[in-house]
Amino acid sequence: MLTHHVILRVVVRALLPFIVLFAFYVQMHGKVSPGGGFQAGTLLASAFILYALVFGTRRLMRVISLLHLRIGTCLGVMLYGGVGVYNLLRGEHFLDYSPLLTHPTDGQVLGIFLVELGVG
Repeated sequence: MLTHHVILRVVVRALLPFIVLFAFYVQMHGKVSPGGGFQAGTLLASAFILYALVFGTRRLMRVISLLHLRIGTCLGVMLYGGVGVYNLLRGEHFLDYSPLLTHPTDGQVLGIFLVELGVG
């Protein structure tokens, strides 16, 4: 842990909320612009890595535990796969988003959003 780098710690503390906020922006705005789940997940992971590099992994584990990471990972995989399995159970194609809602375009929007959320 870098205890003697006060300026670095202050700058990282100031930047982390903006990095996380930008990750959520990329996640939510990914369906209409470049970006999406993978890019948002990378940004969010970089925020955690930056925190661990400056403050140490023990302090990071107090912020987010391994249990939370495992639960988040499992929920993401289940959400991604669940969209496809839901369509299979309805007799449609795997990850064909159109049948999710009555209007095909609305189904596409919802399906892409859910899959990108799972990836993120």
